[in-house]
Amino acid sequence: MRFIVALVAGAIALAAEAQPYPSKPIRLVVPFAPGGSSSIVARAVGAEMSKELGQQIIIDNKPGGGGNVAMLEVARADPDGYTLIIGHIGTLAVNPYMFARLPFDTDKDFVPVSLLAKIPNIFVVNANVPVKDLREFIALARAKPGQLNYGSAGNGSAGHLAFEYLKLVANIDVTHIPYKGTGPQLTDLLGGRTEASSAGTPPLLPHVKAGKLRAIAVGTPQRLPVLPDVATVAEQGFPGFETTQWYGLMAPARTPEAIVKRLSDEAAKAARTPAVAERFAADDAISVGSTPAEFAEFIRREQARWSEVVRKAGIKAE
Repeated sequence: MRFIVALVAGAIALAAEAQPYPSKPIRLVVPFAPGGSSSIVARAVGAEMSKELGQQIIIDNKPGGGGNVAMLEVARADPDGYTLIIGHIGTLAVNPYMFARLPFDTDKDFVPVSLLAKIPNIFVVNANVPVKDLREFIALARAKPGQLNYGSAGNGSAGHLAFEYLKLVANIDVTHIPYKGTGPQLTDLLGGRTEASSAGTPPLLPHVKAGKLRAIAVGTPQRLPVLPDVATVAEQGFPGFETTQWYGLMAPARTPEAIVKRLSDEAAKAARTPAVAERFAADDAISVGSTPAEFAEFIRREQARWSEVVRKAGIKAE
């Protein structure tokens, strides 16, 4: 009897292995609270991937620790393609250098699947600040070292890193004022209590269009269609400067190569569908879709860029 039970168990296991991937719903972890750009990217791409994969992709928001709580959970998950995570500039290119120690290895415990989207960063000033562009802002900052303030959504946020990057290349002294979120820092910027900021286009663009903020530069290599008259940082004297918020699909290390390729193919296809492109455009996000190798190389370049910014600016996790 025991022999028969063992045979049956073995047969079930073999049958499970033989099932084509995916044979059950896939859990896609988002390492932040619902409602942000990472959730928008996950839901838009996940919905399209589900159609082709024939299985539902369930979005699971797991905020905490700057994204590290979710990263640790997925690093420890079975590498079978049924637990994935949205990686982004913070968790993949900043946290490894900003935190003194992490309970996982960003490079060894995950495998890149596909870069999904980029969201442009722009640099803005309060409309009462007497500058029209980045060159004039830099001249003002040099004339008043340490007297101008810029706000960010918090220590280590994308806006914080972007502005510190600008300070380094432009050799200016502007004081950082960290807030607990984009909303509070925008309130003080609009009220004139801080002079400048950098963030993604979604929270800033409505105030630029209303004339309450002035866009002085964009962080992307090319100008933005929504702000055609605003020059890039690179155009204004700093070649090679680039800062964007970006989001991609990651899987636990040791996930079978065939599964990674299937996920990558479907993710890239989904990112390029009209439905996803239209959803992204509402937040000025740019659809990408890449191979695992392309995403891995992109992460390496971003790590090189941001590790230097973190080190030179002395940014540490709170």
